[in-house]
Parts: sequence; C-alpha cells; structure tokens
Amino acid sequence: MTVKVAINGYGTIGKRVADAVTLQDDMTIVGVTKTRPTYEAWRAVDNGFKFFAADREFIPRFEDAGLSVEGTLDELLDEADVVVDCTPGKHGANYLEKYKAAGVSSMYQGGEKADLCDVSFNAYINYKETMGQTNVRVVSCNTTGLCRTLYPLYRDVGIVNTIATMIRRSADPWDSKKGPINAIEPVLKVPSHHGPDVQSVVPDLPIQTIAVKVPTTIMHLHTVTVELKEEISAERVKEMWSEYRRIRFVEGGKGIKSTAQIMELAKDLQRSRSDMFEIAVWSDGVFTVGKQLFYCQAIHQEADVVPENIDCIRAMFELESDPQVSIDKTDKSLGIGI
Repeated sequence: MTVKVAINGYGTIGKRVADAVTLQDDMTIVGVTKTRPTYEAWRAVDNGFKFFAADREFIPRFEDAGLSVEGTLDELLDEADVVVDCTPGKHGANYLEKYKAAGVSSMYQGGEKADLCDVSFNAYINYKETMGQTNVRVVSCNTTGLCRTLYPLYRDVGIVNTIATMIRRSADPWDSKKGPINAIEPVLKVPSHHGPDVQSVVPDLPIQTIAVKVPTTIMHLHTVTVELKEEISAERVKEMWSEYRRIRFVEGGKGIKSTAQIMELAKDLQRSRSDMFEIAVWSDGVFTVGKQLFYCQAIHQEADVVPENIDCIRAMFELESDPQVSIDKTDKSLGIGI
C-alpha cells in the first residue's frame, strides 16, 4: 500500500514533512496548500508538488501573482488518504470537520490542543497504540525533545519528579516580525504547557516545566533536573540514551559549546536545510548526585518533529507493525544517526 498524503500548510513544518514523505517508499505527496503566494508556494511548484489554494477565496491571490492552482483544499482531500495539517497553531481545529466530511484521516502538529485528537504521538512511546487511529496529533518540538530523553529513564529506572526549564527561541530564523529583540521574557503561566503536553503522551510521568523566551532564533535549550527512583551513574544514563539514534551527543570539550555550533554541525553533516532531526545532548554536561540527574539538551524547533510525522503516518495506516522497523526506515531516509 502507498499512502496518499496531502499537506495543508506548506510552511516551516509542512515543507519539511513533504520532502520527507518523498523519501519514503510507502507514501507519496498528492498535493500541498497555502493561503498566500509566498516564495514557498513557488518552491512547492518548482519541487513538482501539485499546488492547491487552502480555500476558494484565496485563488485570486495566486492568479494575480501569476501562480496557477490545481483547485482548493476540498479537491485535494478527494485525492488523499490522510491530510497532514501544518497550518499555524490553533488553526487545525477549524479544519477537523472538513477532514471528517471528506472521509480522510488527519494528523496535526503540537500547536493544537491535545483533546482535539484521540492520540498524542511519539514514535518511541506509543506507536502501537496509534495503529489504526484516524486523527492523531504529533506533539510539539519541545515535547518531542523531552519525551525522547525522559521516557527511557521513566521506563527503565523510574522518575519521582522532573523539573525542566525551556529556554525558548523567540521566532524561527525566517520570521522578522516577532521578538523580543533585546530582552529576556519569562512565561508567567506556571507550569508552562510543556509538562502537561508530555503527560498527554505518558500520563503518569511526573514533570513540572517553566519557560523563558530569549532573543535568538536557531534552537530551544532545555535544562533538566530529574529525581530518579534509584541511584544511577551518568555513564549508565548515557548508555541508555545511546540506544536511540534520535538523541545525538555533542561535546563542549570538542568545541560544541552553544546552539550555534550545533546548527553548524548540521550544516557540516550536509543536512537538507541544515536540519537537526535529533535532540542534541551535551554528553559532558550529564551528571548525577545521588538520585538526582542533571543535563542540558537542544531542540531544533523546525526539524525534530519531522521523523515523528513519517512514523505517525505508518502507524495510522499500519504500514509497519513493528515500531522499530518504521523508525529504522525513517532514520535511514533522513540520514539520522550518520
């Protein structure tokens, strides 16, 4: 079976998911949408994707810009098995009934509320529970990062409590409209939404989170303190994490002391768009005191959810029954672990 995939919202995440789908042998892109004739709309056409307007009212915008469209989202849904909703946060909920009426499965990103969907997905944690589901949310970049490093500890050692601080980028690199420009801005809602979002995947994982927004665009940084149920060495923790390709160790002792240098590493790896799909953990910053574990990790907010989207499609359509087989295929196609 080849799953026919529509992308509603060919932006930061949508274009990356579309490219990742084209690298798979069991799914294909049948079309993408946008609301405005941005450069990304032109790139979609240049990349050979069938291009649709998100709604009929937007067609004149594209025609005035000299960009022809195949039709609207309604016509695109007629060709698809699943629509991956990559519209801006909180917009996906507005499309839910349209997707249902069209009889297509739907996937959403972490900007949507957890109760919109039957499952909040992470490939390492609940692939099998997602099999056969028809509407699923892939959790956010920060939640994906926390799930990847916390879940092995939760499963194999046990967690009493987690306190994590999200030091958040202020905007994506292309976004010239957001800030702060010269300030550090605390998120005054405590706990931040990240902890409850982790619990949408692992309900009884104890976690509290707080967030701070800083004037950078390239990555998020997490500082994490975990109280474990038993004493364990830092080396043992790193051994556990080393079993997961979507966790990549970096070392300050080898010159990677900042998020900027991690992104430079992604360039040196010759990744498409310089994407770092893995969660970067400083191996020389992992240490334990008794049952307390401390570490820092960096999240490329544009990229870490991309492999999760691919595995989610496989789970929904039961293309692979073994989650590790799907993860291996996805990782190989994206160069993860290289």
